[in-house]
Amino acid sequence: MMTSDYGLELKFCRQEAAVAVADGAVISGYASLFGLPDQGGDIVQKGAYARSLRQMADKGGSVKMLWQHDPAQPIGVWDEIREDERGLFVKGRLLLDVARAREAAALIGAGAIDGLSIGYRTIAAEKDAKGQRLLAELELWEVSLVTFPMLKQARVAAKGDAPEAGDWRELAAALQDAARMLADR
Repeated sequence: MMTSDYGLELKFCRQEAAVAVADGAVISGYASLFGLPDQGGDIVQKGAYARSLRQMADKGGSVKMLWQHDPAQPIGVWDEIREDERGLFVKGRLLLDVARAREAAALIGAGAIDGLSIGYRTIAAEKDAKGQRLLAELELWEVSLVTFPMLKQARVAAKGDAPEAGDWRELAAALQDAARMLADR
């Protein structure tokens, strides 16, 4: 876990699961899952994002889609962010007119990028008997495509579903073809 001078916390670490892009630029998946300890020992509790998402919607704001938590590198837009029984579900679009977004699509297709990570400020948390931090309320600022998410299960999948292992090779080949077509434009 990293903390900035502004109270923004970032979660990133190595992940084994793959990431995919569907329909050329659409990405979706879970950026955070409830009840699972991340590699820093933090556990996000159900409802932790509700107030933040409601306040952002009321103000007409949006959670940013960034590349590797870099605020100078937005690469797309999140069209849908919501809590469900499982965690924080996100769905959005890489903006392929942005060079870094095209690079992200190629890296995902090659299997080099395979994670989602959140940038947030802790509003309410407590320690449990094991010393793990239970995150009860978070102010969500951004969700990034990253190489190393802190929560191993935080990943992007085609259409929000995790494809079977064999499907990844087919998807990677399709993405490589799409990247070549974009390069030929």
